Amino acid sequence: MPTHWNTSQEPIAGLGDVPLELRRDGYVLTTDRARIPADQALALLHTTFWAKDMPREQLLRAMRASVCVGVLASDHLAAFARVVTDLATFAYLCDVVVDPAHGRRGLAQWMVRTILEHPQMQGVRRFSLMTRDAKALYEKLGFTDKPTSTYMELRPSAPERPR
Repeated sequence: MPTHWNTSQEPIAGLGDVPLELRRDGYVLTTDRARIPADQALALLHTTFWAKDMPREQLLRAMRASVCVGVLASDHLAAFARVVTDLATFAYLCDVVVDPAHGRRGLAQWMVRTILEHPQMQGVRRFSLMTRDAKALYEKLGFTDKPTSTYMELRPSAPERPR
């Protein structure tokens, strides 16, 4: 549970989210996109199976349209996550990644807890995510793999689509 939410800044154009900042054990967690080094976020994402080929421009566009969380150790990005949300009804957690040099320190859990406790996301009806290797982390935070609705998706870049 955060001890202090720094919400003194004005909302950022676009989503209208107010940047938050928390400190713990020499780390600074921020949702201020301007403080999150995009090139370092991209380098972290390139170590994952889901975003290993993500172009820089795609990440920049995604960051502008998401609530982003960065955990900084000095000027180094130790962890990163994004939430695609309307700040009212729905939030999709994605791109949760921690630099292995900063692993096993609870940074992923800290980011997710901060997102779930984010003042502007209170009242959101549904937080969703997809994971293939971090299920235990998310279950500790209350996520379940037993949704009450049916998941569907369309992948526009898929080669075979019905016409």
